[in-house]
Amino acid sequence: MSKFSRSWWGQKFIEALERFTDSGRLSRGRSYAKGGKVKSFDIKDGIVMAQVRGSVNPYFGVYKEPLYTTTIEFQAISAAKWAAVIALIASKASLISRLLLNEIPDTIEDSFAQLGLNLLPRSRKDFKSHCSCPDYSNPCKHIAGVHYLVAAELDRDPFLLFELRGLSRDDLHRELAKSPLGQALSAELQLQNRPPQAVPSYYTRPTIQPVSNTQRLRDVWHGAKRLPHAIEPLPETLVPGILVKKQGDFPAFWTRDNSFIEAMETLYEQVRNKSQL
Repeated sequence: MSKFSRSWWGQKFIEALERFTDSGRLSRGRSYAKGGKVKSFDIKDGIVMAQVRGSVNPYFGVYKEPLYTTTIEFQAISAAKWAAVIALIASKASLISRLLLNEIPDTIEDSFAQLGLNLLPRSRKDFKSHCSCPDYSNPCKHIAGVHYLVAAELDRDPFLLFELRGLSRDDLHRELAKSPLGQALSAELQLQNRPPQAVPSYYTRPTIQPVSNTQRLRDVWHGAKRLPHAIEPLPETLVPGILVKKQGDFPAFWTRDNSFIEAMETLYEQVRNKSQL
């Protein structure tokens, strides 16, 4: 499988193309996507439009670099089916919590499958593509190259998957927030997003405490209650990390191939273990 995309959803998107496309065309498509052959690229209303530079080929009488128009239109899920999907997702805390934090759960397709649907494309029927080049095959190398750019966009914005299927991120969050679980999670997120409040001082003010009348010096060092022989382990503290998770697996500033959230979870775990030593 191609490693052009870093996220699991981007790789699954490419898998759909690899199942019914010639490997040679895919190889040339990857070179087009990486080699700057795509002059313009835009996604609007679920339709991908791109201008792709062609190749000069005197054998076919092409002496000047051509510019081809490529479009990819994904099959939208109807409003009624989206309502059923949202109702199912909103009933599962593991799904709705991650979606409201701008994450795509890796089990999201299971919910779609229960309703006989799929979010990620599975066959050629899930999208229509067209290119103005003379190649009779579909997808041609220009369309394949644009598909790889779509996968790269999915790394930066996984909710583009929903938009390509007819539901925007704002509409998804708005509908999820109407459910009981969504209302509770939205209230927590609003608390996290409160603006900072001014305080009189950033430091703890010293206070004067009365000195108790100690009659014996022994009482100062031993006290009335003996210390325990063993210290019980501290209870495990779960850090929600909502602000970190809102950045997603691959935020704009994260240039590595591994997940940003997994890296932060590892860091938090190391800090927590050191604090218990």
